[in-house]
Amino acid sequence: MNNLFDLENPMSADHEPYIPASESPHELTLRVIIVGILLGILMTAANAYLGLYAGMTVSASIPAAVMSMIILRSLFKDVSILENNAVQTMASAGESLAAGVIFTVPAMLVIGLWDDIQWLDTLIIATLGGLLGTMFTIALRRLFIVEEALPYPEGVACREVLVAGEEGGEGALAILYALGIGGIYGLMVKGFEVTHHTVESAVGFLGTRLYAGMDLSIALLSVGYIVGVRIASFIFLGGVIGFGILVPMYGLIHGWPNSATLVEGFYGIWAEQIRYVGVGAMVVGGVYTLWSMRKTIITGLSKALIKTEEGAEMPLRTEIDLPLDKVIMFCGLLVVLTFGFYWWSTGSFGLALAGALFLAVVAFFFAAVAGYIAGVVGSSNSPVSGMTIATLLFTVALVWIVGDLMLGLGREELMLATLLIAAVVASSAAIAGDVMQDLKTGHMVGATPWRQQVAEIIGVLTGAVIIGPTLALLHDAFQISKTACANTNLTLAVEDQYDCTDALFAPQAELIGAIIQGAFGGDLNLQMVTLGALIAVVLIYLRMPVMSVAIGIYLPLGLSVPIMLGGIISYFALRTAHYRVDGRLDNEPSKEAKAAAKEVENRGVLIGAGFIAGESILGVFIAVLIVLDIRLPEIFGVVTLNNLLSLIFFGWFVAVFIWLATRALPKGNNLFSDAVMVASDVVKKFTTALLPPAKK
Repeated sequence: MNNLFDLENPMSADHEPYIPASESPHELTLRVIIVGILLGILMTAANAYLGLYAGMTVSASIPAAVMSMIILRSLFKDVSILENNAVQTMASAGESLAAGVIFTVPAMLVIGLWDDIQWLDTLIIATLGGLLGTMFTIALRRLFIVEEALPYPEGVACREVLVAGEEGGEGALAILYALGIGGIYGLMVKGFEVTHHTVESAVGFLGTRLYAGMDLSIALLSVGYIVGVRIASFIFLGGVIGFGILVPMYGLIHGWPNSATLVEGFYGIWAEQIRYVGVGAMVVGGVYTLWSMRKTIITGLSKALIKTEEGAEMPLRTEIDLPLDKVIMFCGLLVVLTFGFYWWSTGSFGLALAGALFLAVVAFFFAAVAGYIAGVVGSSNSPVSGMTIATLLFTVALVWIVGDLMLGLGREELMLATLLIAAVVASSAAIAGDVMQDLKTGHMVGATPWRQQVAEIIGVLTGAVIIGPTLALLHDAFQISKTACANTNLTLAVEDQYDCTDALFAPQAELIGAIIQGAFGGDLNLQMVTLGALIAVVLIYLRMPVMSVAIGIYLPLGLSVPIMLGGIISYFALRTAHYRVDGRLDNEPSKEAKAAAKEVENRGVLIGAGFIAGESILGVFIAVLIVLDIRLPEIFGVVTLNNLLSLIFFGWFVAVFIWLATRALPKGNNLFSDAVMVASDVVKKFTTALLPPAKK
């Protein structure tokens, strides 16, 4: 056993769970299954919307745990902590599955293979990928969680929330407030269109143009708070590189396109040229991320392959998994079903066989990788995008050799086969990290592993069923991406039937579509892709997080601004906690100050999760209304506020977010004076960093 992890992890194999193995409280009850399925539907839909909108997803474990406690304890008196754990397990499983599906399935529309979301195909992809990832991690549970006792930070955090709810706390009420406020904001902005979604402008400057803009989204603000100022700043840096440097330079050198407004011209160059810089950067970043983790990956895989037996009998309730022999047999059945699906979809027996065998190996590899990485750095930091891209590159090579050179298949069949394999692998990797986090939480609270694994399966199936209709709904209401929107209008041969300005961004799906089209069609913008690859190399040399910057380049700058704002708020809140405890900022924070900052951080994460869930769920609800041709602004005669008033409206909700997120601060001065002190400290440190070192 690794002693390093024992020092940091409160729950290794030698620690007693919250509910001892000798006790058997209610766990996987009918009420749990019903609530878990309902929350799973909500979380899957909300995360699908957020991922397509911003290119990021957030873990649903903590908000699901809080909402589970609110619902169950409001209706029943005899609710156990294990029941709440089972509910969050089901809800978070569906949410994680959505993350894998939205990275890949929408690419079918991006490259023109589908005209709309195919429910049955999406259901099969999500089910096969989700169940494979779940089965593989069941086989790895005892190794990673019990024997190695990996930290699994998000699993530990979820355990703390569950215990706090069991013993009484304010977390449930806080997230309930945030959920309601986020829902109100989503309804007002996206439903009634009281304000503009985005405030932006462009001006001519020295022969070129400069852009400024901001997406008015408290969900993105919350994402920035959760990821912290460091990651947020790198995403913002990517936006500045793309919109602040590359687009103006390209326009200056090659000229600007004819457009109705300066802003449209800006977006035209970004969409046709500069976003491919983000493609190149993400490809290099994804491969490098996996390469940089090669030792961790090799360690995890070697242990998984060497220690495959269960060992001694484990009669304790808290150590009983689903039978490993049955799990292995079910994995084999899933591979056979995958082969059948590939054969049915592509019409090629040889390519389907090669694809299924390849998938069996790669899916296990990345499931183990995702499970191990989640144990070290958390599932939110697991490079699912990078793993998907790496899978895609290997799959392209396989399909090209088997499908093109050996079988002589056409371009569409080759692209379809590549994307089908990548979609199942991405879904498998996405679910694997979450499953291991949930099983870690269960291990610490005293859940019965096999019951929790059944809950995971129910959650996966729930997510698989709902993700297809959700994607179809979002595509019908907004169009799933700008490229997919253009393809739809072209297919229908109706000019501008869909307004592509309101389309979602789906950055990962757009990226994957661009890679596949470039690989089999030769229409990838290689010059810009190469430039992005070179930028990624420079970022790697400078030891910057490549994927964060690359996503910033690929996304419009307006989306990066609220994320950056959320990161800044997070920094100021944490530093204010340090200042109020220590009374100064020019030294290392004390242990007490760090503990206070951690409490503030946890509170802010709960509030942020509530805001994200509220706005995202209302986004899906508004999509339903749009599809039903119910237009709230027209019904109620709402007039949209101008840009200035839109900013003021957004600013009021930002103030509410700050007020809720900082309620856990130690007593002290008012926030304004503390913010001035923190800002002064930032300026001082920045100035010191710019000055040359003093001579000795």
